[in-house]
Amino acid sequence: MGRKSGSTIQEELYSTPDETAREELDDARLLDLDAEKESPFLRAQKRVPARRSPLPKKTAARLVWAALAIIVAALAAVGASAFYRYGEHSWRFRLNSSDDIEMSGLTNVTRAQIMEVMGGDIGRNIFYIPLSQRQKQLDQIPWVESASVMRFTPNRIRIEIHERTPVAFARIGSKILLVDAGGVLMDLSARKKYSFPVVVGMNSGEPISSRAPLMKIYNQLVGELDSGGAHYSQDLSEVDLSDPEDAKVLTNDSEGEVVVHLGSAHYLERFKIYITHLREWRQQFQKLESVDLRYDRQIIVNPDLPGSTRQPPVSLAVAKAAISAGVKRAVLVERAPAKPSAQRVIAVKPAISRAEKSTHWHKHAAVKHNPPKSRVTNAALTDKVKRSPKKPSPAISKGKGIR
Repeated sequence: MGRKSGSTIQEELYSTPDETAREELDDARLLDLDAEKESPFLRAQKRVPARRSPLPKKTAARLVWAALAIIVAALAAVGASAFYRYGEHSWRFRLNSSDDIEMSGLTNVTRAQIMEVMGGDIGRNIFYIPLSQRQKQLDQIPWVESASVMRFTPNRIRIEIHERTPVAFARIGSKILLVDAGGVLMDLSARKKYSFPVVVGMNSGEPISSRAPLMKIYNQLVGELDSGGAHYSQDLSEVDLSDPEDAKVLTNDSEGEVVVHLGSAHYLERFKIYITHLREWRQQFQKLESVDLRYDRQIIVNPDLPGSTRQPPVSLAVAKAAISAGVKRAVLVERAPAKPSAQRVIAVKPAISRAEKSTHWHKHAAVKHNPPKSRVTNAALTDKVKRSPKKPSPAISKGKGIR
């Protein structure tokens, strides 16, 4: 048995309290370390082997949503198919009577005209009514500019009509009709009265492509006459477009109608010349029937030949309907051809400078005292002047002229 050294025995016999406390503290630390090694918290941090999925999580989620979308679409298709079959055979979706057809925008188009198109669909399922075809048929009605046909469940059809806007009356043979800016002819309206002039020069058998250029001339003429705010178009009873290069208007004058030739341009400027000299010409001529303003350097008074423009007479019923629609009576009265002795065709020249010729007009009298300054274009009048040189024309006072 080994013998302890003196120093060791002395330490064991005479140990201090501080050393005893240190030993107890070391024992406590050892116990804490063992406890930490065996704590469940540290065991949870250990990697546990797990079985991985062959697809990523994002791809799997997308597949799930795609499957749900396919299922919802399939259910919707089945529901729509079932609803369509139900609506196809159910009595609830049948157009029972004309009361189930709603109409709006009707002023000149009558309900009877609409029912001529839609009457065959009464008793039919609304899903079998061809809406586009019915719309095209409604567009064929003369007063209809555009139409829309809509289907409303369970059993209603709604029709909206946009009517044409007339701009003039049109004399087609022995009939009086209305015409729009594009040349489409329409029956007279019994619900509204208009104050348009009557356009002459159209035929019923010609296509709309032939009437459209004439209406373009009419629109330009009326637009110019009304551009200054004077509304000269209200003084017109008739617009003759038989010759597109010479638009002739019939003025609505209480002292008598006058045919004014306006040519193919400068309508407002030429018509103002007529308004300015109208009273003067009535004083100089016994009967003023027509004035030709087409030429820049002359004005011809009473140029039209007797009976040159005559329209077919209208019946009494057509005349009454036209008057109630707003046609002026002067257009409907058949004008008798003028006598040859009443014709006075006199050329007129402006006696001013070239710069002022568009605003000031004069004429040289065709009388005996001043033969070089006048030019008579009517052969019959020329012969008459030669036969009776001492007797001046009854239409012009001796020694006077238009100034």
